[in-house]
Amino acid sequence: MPLVLDFTSIDATMLATVGGKAANLGELTRAGLPVPQGFCVTTDAYRMISATDGFAGLRPDTATQRILEAVVPGKLRETIVAAYAELGDDVPVAVRSSATAEDLPFASFAGQQDTYLNVVGADAVIDAVRHCWASLWTDRAVSYRETNGIDHGTVHLAVVVQRMVASAVSGVMFTANPVTGKRDQTVIDASPGLGEAVVSGAVNPDHFVVDGAGSPDRAGGGEIVERRLGDKRFLICPLAGGGTEKVDIGENHAPCLTDRQILELADLGAKVQAHYGSPQDTEWAIDAWGKLHLTQSRPITTLFPVPERADDHDGFHVYFCFSLAQGLERPITPAGRAALREIAGAAGRIIMGDPRTDGYTESAGRVFIDVTNVLRSRTGRAFFPRVLDVMEARSAQVLRGLYDDPRLALTHTSPWPAAKRVARLARRFHAPSTALRALADPEAAVRRARRAETKLLQTAEKKSIEEALRDCVVPVLPTVAPTALVGFAMLALTSKLVRTEPGELQTVLRSLPNNVTTEMDLDLWNLALTIREDRDVLRMFKDNDVEQLLVCYRDGELPEAARYGIRAFLKQWGHRAVAEIDLGLPRWSDDPTYVIGVVRNYLRLDDEQAQPDAVFARGAAEAEAMIDRLARRAKGRGRLVRFALHRTRMLAGLREYPKYLAITLFGALRERIAELGAELHAQGRIDAAQDVFFLDFEEMRATHADLRQKVAERKAEYEREMRRRHIPRVLLSDGTEPEVTQHVQATPHAPGDLVGTPASAGEITGNARVVTDPVGAHLEPGEILVAPSTDPGWTPLFLTAGGLVMEMGGSNSHGAVVAREYGIPAVVGVRDAVARIQTGDVITVDGSMGVVGTHAEAAEERGR
Repeated sequence: MPLVLDFTSIDATMLATVGGKAANLGELTRAGLPVPQGFCVTTDAYRMISATDGFAGLRPDTATQRILEAVVPGKLRETIVAAYAELGDDVPVAVRSSATAEDLPFASFAGQQDTYLNVVGADAVIDAVRHCWASLWTDRAVSYRETNGIDHGTVHLAVVVQRMVASAVSGVMFTANPVTGKRDQTVIDASPGLGEAVVSGAVNPDHFVVDGAGSPDRAGGGEIVERRLGDKRFLICPLAGGGTEKVDIGENHAPCLTDRQILELADLGAKVQAHYGSPQDTEWAIDAWGKLHLTQSRPITTLFPVPERADDHDGFHVYFCFSLAQGLERPITPAGRAALREIAGAAGRIIMGDPRTDGYTESAGRVFIDVTNVLRSRTGRAFFPRVLDVMEARSAQVLRGLYDDPRLALTHTSPWPAAKRVARLARRFHAPSTALRALADPEAAVRRARRAETKLLQTAEKKSIEEALRDCVVPVLPTVAPTALVGFAMLALTSKLVRTEPGELQTVLRSLPNNVTTEMDLDLWNLALTIREDRDVLRMFKDNDVEQLLVCYRDGELPEAARYGIRAFLKQWGHRAVAEIDLGLPRWSDDPTYVIGVVRNYLRLDDEQAQPDAVFARGAAEAEAMIDRLARRAKGRGRLVRFALHRTRMLAGLREYPKYLAITLFGALRERIAELGAELHAQGRIDAAQDVFFLDFEEMRATHADLRQKVAERKAEYEREMRRRHIPRVLLSDGTEPEVTQHVQATPHAPGDLVGTPASAGEITGNARVVTDPVGAHLEPGEILVAPSTDPGWTPLFLTAGGLVMEMGGSNSHGAVVAREYGIPAVVGVRDAVARIQTGDVITVDGSMGVVGTHAEAAEERGR
């Protein structure tokens, strides 16, 4: 392979030879775009430096030093010098790193390797190339690769040498809005001098936003919709003989680009995006003669991909993130998404009468629901956001903020079609009679509901996996939910019968009986009590970490009492898990790491009054006392209040039961899928039995195909998506994230306060513990749990928490319900709570007002 390649000889297929930056510059050059002339020192040249062998095992500073001290072979030096001479006599050049893991669709590596500007002379070029090689092993580059899961041993470095542009003005341009996500906006930052001032953040640049750039119906390439002029106080300019200097030229509030130049830039950006077929992050320069140059382009890696619909007719859609509403920031496995597709199709068939109307779609491994028609319906607007108010309140706020968008003008104003569907469903699943029987005899209603588990599993056993998902999951809700709804209806009735203070009705919901999630948590506490009774076992749990205890459990080295207790718990609850709506994720019976970790956490709880069984009993007593208080306050209506709230206590806990039944079914289906995985593994068609969960149902049953490559690709994609840091609650089909554009945020009560939705009454001040993954989480008794979201798999942590703060959720989400039952103050739907609160911060959670006090301006500063 050649040691040096001219840009005209490079295209996008040559990543392994020239790295990401050079591959893009070559591709743009061959496309006829205005790229300054240059060449690339290939990765083969990097490999010629003998010291590069074995770098992956060295400290970054040691690896860097070894490259800087290495001798550049004579042949390589001559080749680079000759290529440099082709650009002109001692012509100023920019020398830039171009790693094979750089400017990729999922990781830009922006600024991770070094760039040297205004390099003049052959010796200086060779030295700059050597320093670029060495920059592959700086602390920041090594850390970035590790964060993005890229093996150091697979990365090599090429170097771009490109003619410098004597820039009168330069900067960066995004062909989609990187803040709002809007795909038809171009965002330009510009400042006089070399672009390094803008790229490095050394200057406050001019900022322009162009709407509709490149659109055929826009004369002149678009419309400038935003101008924000910076002071542009600093200038980076080239020095004679090489190098650059930063000059303080004082504040300059005159625009550095004319409108014509802004629109020309936007038009260039549209051409670059059209060539690649995806939004691009570009760097550009305009020289003293007004000529525009493109100096770099790479994908914008932070944009969330827009879901696609096969039945896209009018082009505009509103997508609601079902994954986030269920407490999942992580991607869902292919098997998990295949299961949800079957369920969504069944929901469309059963509820709407047409499986194609489910609105289900996917993006980046997450599940979205197209709610466009819901928002164009008067009934949909009245109903859907109100449901979200108690599930995922911030999403409800965002959707309401879209009502005035002319693209969502009401097209369905009659309530009768929806009313007919509800009536048809009620008749089909006998909802009225179920509700009346629950009202008359709540104890019998609970017994009938709890018998549904056995019937569900017996029915599913006779069906295929897909049939079980289609026929058994959706009917659970209209069959069981009416019983629970009676409980909440009685609570609402009470609010009409008697005057209540904030938090009083929430007190009635504490320590509800018949809640499977609470029962599970208390069983786990009882397991901890069993272990605590044996001093030897207790010492073993305290002296060993979770991984060691897990090994002891699997190897049969735990004492019999502990081993039996864990097995008994897993027999009853082992089908549950964190992120359990993903059928593809292991259950606790597959991996009891989390269970053992929570038990170990419980064993640190010495305060008897703070122990879960005592907390639960105290909550139940407080609820009964509140019922007495409200009944006395109601006077003549006291009997009716007692009647209503008794049914609330008996029935409202069943709210968790429909999901529990679905998860129970998932557990049974996972066992059947695991059998398919074992067969595929035995046939050598997948590398491990558990790889079956990276296939869909049709692929699992394929009779001949080798599935290993498909699984490997999906695993790699899944791991990349696991590192995605931001998931939009609502996404428009033009890429816009309405939550960003609306700035949906209640006014704080005090500087630094965070505001969300009240979820569980009470107030507590304590140390925050930020937890993003409950597996292995360490939560000291009384600490306030701060989490992005929670599902039932998290709730064992609640038993030792003093309070709860969640980024997602509404007043009736899983976390809120369990927090109320345990009597811990909770605020949910708190935007950016995980980013703005740090472990150890002293915070106050006011669960009645929905406010989190941060006690410091530092939290506010971090959120800016």
